[in-house]
Amino acid sequence: MARPFPLTAGRAANADPEHGPASARHSLGRIGPLEVRLARNFKEIKKAQRLRYQVFYQEMSAIADAHTLATQRDIDPFDTICDHMLVIDHSSLKRNKLGRLKPEIVGTYRLLRQDVANRHDGFYTAGEYNIQPLITANPDKKFVELGRSCVLKPYRNKRTVELLWHGIWSYILMHNIDVMIGCASIPGTNPDTLATQLSFLHANALAPEEWRVSALPELFVKMDRIAPQELNAKEALRSLPPLIKGYLRLGAYIGDGAVIDHQFGTTDVLIILPVSALNSRYVNYYGADASRYSS
Repeated sequence: MARPFPLTAGRAANADPEHGPASARHSLGRIGPLEVRLARNFKEIKKAQRLRYQVFYQEMSAIADAHTLATQRDIDPFDTICDHMLVIDHSSLKRNKLGRLKPEIVGTYRLLRQDVANRHDGFYTAGEYNIQPLITANPDKKFVELGRSCVLKPYRNKRTVELLWHGIWSYILMHNIDVMIGCASIPGTNPDTLATQLSFLHANALAPEEWRVSALPELFVKMDRIAPQELNAKEALRSLPPLIKGYLRLGAYIGDGAVIDHQFGTTDVLIILPVSALNSRYVNYYGADASRYSS
């Protein structure tokens, strides 16, 4: 999770994002009452922001400023240009301010395509990692940034995770994406306490040279804190957050250097996942055309 910063001049915090026209209209997958699709309007984006506030600030250890406390929403300038993927539970109805019953939003993911980022202020991840050389070295590839992932506690199970990834896979195919990037967080801000997890990631998932990206020099935190031969790999893997373990199973690489995010109480690592490196087992599982959970 990158560090927060002030709103950029000339960009309204409440503007609607730029959706892909097709992906915003239809479902990206469904399992029983759970559906994954993109937010269709600002009201749905606000609900996703409230969900993020509930998870990041009320459940976890993020520190809210006055505006965040007042709105009870996790907001940053990138919300205005990103697509917001939602998991919606049609069996759980919540009454809105007008007294109407609406299905509950129980999970969200934020996606920023390279063509949209180029028209604005670039990628969110650039606040922590020097990603531009990688993008410049791959002019024929389309990048997308994933971030702000969260799911309500009762829904943190295999079914919800599968549905989110089905939605992401559908989105990748729809927009011909070649590379996924984004920061993933480990709870805690003391790298010595997190030495086992960071060292495991550095020893086992460091990106090859052609995909390697480093943390910005002023933010760089060394990851190889324990010698590989001294690591208990099973214990280290077990202690990693489920999201990072999921990325590793998909075939993701990790950037060089971690970044401490004091505002969110986390230590961030960079995820780099070329579509060409995706584990074939997962591609086959969801379907080359993302048809497994299509509705």
